[in-house]
Amino acid sequence: MSEYRLIDLFAGVGGLSLAARSLGVPSVGIEWDQDACSTRRASGLATVEGDVRDFCPADFPDANVLVGGPPCQTFSAAGHGAGRRTLEAVQHSLRHMANREKVPSRLAGMDDERRVLVLEPLRWALAALDANRPYEAVVLEQVPAALPVWEAVGDVLRVEGYSVAHGVLHAEEFGVPQTRRRAVLIARRHGVAALPTPTHRRYHKGPSSPADGPSLLPPVTMGEALNRRRPFVLVSSYGSGGNPAVRGKRSSYQPAPTVTGKIGRSRVITEEGVESDRLTVAEAGRLQGFPDDHPWSGRGIFQQIANAVPPPLAEHVLSAALAFDHNPAPSQLTVEVSTQSA
Repeated sequence: MSEYRLIDLFAGVGGLSLAARSLGVPSVGIEWDQDACSTRRASGLATVEGDVRDFCPADFPDANVLVGGPPCQTFSAAGHGAGRRTLEAVQHSLRHMANREKVPSRLAGMDDERRVLVLEPLRWALAALDANRPYEAVVLEQVPAALPVWEAVGDVLRVEGYSVAHGVLHAEEFGVPQTRRRAVLIARRHGVAALPTPTHRRYHKGPSSPADGPSLLPPVTMGEALNRRRPFVLVSSYGSGGNPAVRGKRSSYQPAPTVTGKIGRSRVITEEGVESDRLTVAEAGRLQGFPDDHPWSGRGIFQQIANAVPPPLAEHVLSAALAFDHNPAPSQLTVEVSTQSA
């Protein structure tokens, strides 16, 4: 039996929990959305339906690994808009938490509660430390714009004795048939934290070059991931490059674009220009790294898929966090990462 037991905050349909199960690590997830909980239960994942803020480490005394992806709006550090002000407020609150001080009430009164939820993983980590039951590892993931928040969380965890690594990972570099970027933090109580080593080349629109890693596998394409007989072009249902009139296109010889809740509306056209059947739920799940027979349940399934952590990426991240040997291919790629040891 694994020496690790995982508590998954903001667990969604279970991308991280499924990865943990694949690695032989027991887990339980906390999730408030009824439909995501329905899918989790159909998947056989231990699930607590509720608000993360209503629980604490003492409620899950056996858990010694903390993971989660709190909902994050754009914490942009650029410009002078609401995003920057929010980031500054969150960083200020994290410093209060590090000093075991009360978080300023003005943050709790913001119009978007997601700006408070992003503080929850650190609350849990510090509470476990103060109870003399620190988590052996902490793993956080979200959209790339959340990286400054993870950097601030990492600063606090280093002071508390953790080794920390954070950066932006590309999902196609870990066998996901989709180009998707995620900001990831890995903190370890023992040993040196490091992000996982890619096993596949990064996708580029142009031809590959030697710098792309000749020893790595090529990115997995939509054609390889899906069981469609004929080559096709996927035409996005939403704008590309900031222009709502321009529809992004990817051929079946390429990885899919980032899967969103609108993926089911994307048009599928054969090479001859003939309209084909649109993506099914199973196909959209496959592009996110789920098996064809995954038991999706409840409403808004395309959105459930889009919100999920791709299980193949999650498996590599957890393997790195728990020092499991899960990277068979050496890497010659550089990942956007900063690593320091306490």
